Amino acid sequence: QVQLVESGGGLVQAGGSLRLSCAASGRTFSAYRMGWFRQAPGKEREFVAAISASGDIRYYADSVKGRFTIFRDNAKNTVYLQMNSLKPEDTAVYYCAAGPSGLAYVVPENYNYWGQGIQVTVSS
Repeated sequence: QVQLVESGGGLVQAGGSLRLSCAASGRTFSAYRMGWFRQAPGKEREFVAAISASGDIRYYADSVKGRFTIFRDNAKNTVYLQMNSLKPEDTAVYYCAAGPSGLAYVVPENYNYWGQGIQVTVSS
């Protein structure tokens, strides 16, 4: 069992930056691929970024590539999402998720554990 708790969200102006953190409980954090997803009002949950269990492989949605960076610290059981050059269309509730490696990383159903979500609002 893995419990995930996000932090670091809030309100920021367009062009600004935020860093989201996701702290995991449990001793098996380093065995999981970690992902970030987001969901805007009236829209489906969408993939943002993912990182392999070891941290050496990263995946990004085209919409955030070059602006967002995912990284993890397995010693601290934490995964991060550094978000730069934020745009109003990045406004959403952001979720971190943990799942096994080997499955399609963009599919929410391939993740077993989810955080409660945290609001990110980017004003224009």
